[in-house]
Amino acid sequence: METITIKDIAKLCGVGVSTVSRAMNNHPDINEETKQKIMEVIKDYHYVPNNSARNLKRADAKAIAVLIKGITNPFFSKMIKIFEQEIQEKKYTFVLQHVDDHQDEVDVAIRLEKEKRLNGIVFLGGHFSHSREKLEQIPVPFVLSTIGLRDQSGSEKYSSVYVDDVKESAKMVSYLIEQGHRKIAIIASGEDDESIGRLRLEGYRRALEEHGIEYDESYVARMKDDVDSYSMENGYAVTKELLESGKDFTAIFAISDSIAIGCCKAIFDAGKSVPENYSVAGFDGLEMAAYYHPSVTTIKQPVEEMAEATIKMLFDVILNGAREQQRVFDGELIEGKSVKRIV
Repeated sequence: METITIKDIAKLCGVGVSTVSRAMNNHPDINEETKQKIMEVIKDYHYVPNNSARNLKRADAKAIAVLIKGITNPFFSKMIKIFEQEIQEKKYTFVLQHVDDHQDEVDVAIRLEKEKRLNGIVFLGGHFSHSREKLEQIPVPFVLSTIGLRDQSGSEKYSSVYVDDVKESAKMVSYLIEQGHRKIAIIASGEDDESIGRLRLEGYRRALEEHGIEYDESYVARMKDDVDSYSMENGYAVTKELLESGKDFTAIFAISDSIAIGCCKAIFDAGKSVPENYSVAGFDGLEMAAYYHPSVTTIKQPVEEMAEATIKMLFDVILNGAREQQRVFDGELIEGKSVKRIV
């Protein structure tokens, strides 16, 4: 009898070759009944995968993965486009992998590296507070982009590109204070956040302290867990509750522009105006913030420069054996029409 192939198995089971492959690799994205049927046929026909051919193909493949947490955040869109272009120009395959909020991005990276035989990884966004031991399980070079292991022991061993979220948030809150605002609410991330949300809240607190304003926890409104993080929808829902609470404030610092736009919408729907009744400031420098009415005062991150630095850093390690680097970019405060100066 001739050697049976994976195509023969697929034909016997009435499925596609990719379905047979998923069954053999114990992939979760396959019906259990179908999987059992395929595995029984494989056993009955003594099918042996041609591992040598498959491994040869993987060895020849060159791939870079971008793992993104917070795919609904439009801030990442331009970065992903630059990543894809730069990676493909270097003749590598571009792999984009979404990481859910509840998933551990390092675990996802380790699994993906085994499946795709990756040459490098970019971590984009997310709650990055992993231990050194955990990070050392990643077998290929990687860069943390828009995130960094701030103040962690051994952080200099890992490449990272980011803005100083504490400093830049403090800059924005100081600006609001200089415009006469003393009662400033903040839309922050959840209490368990160990990434940029925590850092931007820290910047808020630092600015208040530097200007002699007492920190009041009741001015901290946190994002909803059951709504996409850093989204307009979340900003709307939180601001609506904040307004209905009757809390006395004159300005809101939203930790992303998407949240800020949601804030504005909630204020308008409550029959109020921006900035006449409430001033709103954001963070990120999204294009839509400039075209929104009123245009949103924000901290602009240098998206293109950060994306290009990320890829250059990664390929310096992959191709040239360079040491890990850390690069911190400055943000720029862009004055829009959403903040009013008060006496």
